[in-house]
Amino acid sequence: MFTGLVREFGEVKSLQGATLTINAKYKPKIGDSIAVNGACLTATETFNDGFALELSEETQRHIALETYKGFVHIEPAMRLSDRLDGHIVQGHIDGIGEITQIESHTIGMDFFIRTTPEILALCVPKGSIAIQGISLTINEVLKDSLRLTIIPHTLHSTLFKHYKVGMRVNIETDCFARLVRHFLFTQSTQTNCDSSFSLSWEAVDKILGSY
Repeated sequence: MFTGLVREFGEVKSLQGATLTINAKYKPKIGDSIAVNGACLTATETFNDGFALELSEETQRHIALETYKGFVHIEPAMRLSDRLDGHIVQGHIDGIGEITQIESHTIGMDFFIRTTPEILALCVPKGSIAIQGISLTINEVLKDSLRLTIIPHTLHSTLFKHYKVGMRVNIETDCFARLVRHFLFTQSTQTNCDSSFSLSWEAVDKILGSY
């Protein structure tokens, strides 16, 4: 588990096959979980100036692989004693979005990110989302995109200050939203309803009574 708060910027040294090598100050142990641009990866080797991680073929197919060059966001897995300042992030990328518009304001900037209907269905206004591993708040859910307002502190402390229109980004939706949607969809299937299943209080009583 992670919090969506970046620990430091690492610099990609190489990406060869399944091995991603990063120069960084952070010193993990072999086997540690580390989120790199939001994707949970396993440390397989350590060096004086960094470490190597393994990217499975499955992972490479589901992330914005082209962003694993130059500088990347790094966050080690949180400990049970850690303070949760962001939100609970699993490091499991749901899909990829594309930055379509950036608007500057007196305080902060708006980023519009286009993504799939499947991801948008899991997004709630004022809910949480992780973009490139950074915990952010959804300001608005639009027809085919999200609007995120990023405050100056977040811009300064993340790589968002370098992001441009047309860039693809990793997206992880809120894990609780995924659980609830999956549970409701499963219940709708079991009750021979379609995906537009509407949860009534009677249905809630029936579900609770089954446990």
